[in-house]
Amino acid sequence: MSETKTEDASAPSLVGRLLFGGGLAALALRNLTNLDGRIAYADAKGVPFAETLVPAASGLLLGGGLGIGAWKFPKLSATSVAAFFVGVTPVMHDFWAADDEARDEELTSFLQNLTLLGAAIAFFRRASRNS
Repeated sequence: MSETKTEDASAPSLVGRLLFGGGLAALALRNLTNLDGRIAYADAKGVPFAETLVPAASGLLLGGGLGIGAWKFPKLSATSVAAFFVGVTPVMHDFWAADDEARDEELTSFLQNLTLLGAAIAFFRRASRNS
């Protein structure tokens, strides 16, 4: 068996990687194409240096998503995705501090991000086993 075939066989499901990585890349591109709006929202949430941190965080998500999808530098890619969710989730989706009108939406976004963080951790663990 060639080295490439062995590497392909040890990688997680291609469909799973493409769905997860592609979805994250699409989210990142949406952030980057509406950068002014995302920066304004982050400012409203009290994020310091939002004009720098929002594009940087979106870059983490984009690079991580593409890396997981292609299974290139998978530990670094999964770490980038996890760093995005660890940094962004409690600040941007602080449902516990939201008013009654926004609480449900913020809780849903918080839980969705936790779910995606869990998947990033699972991809990291899989990549760690293969190295």
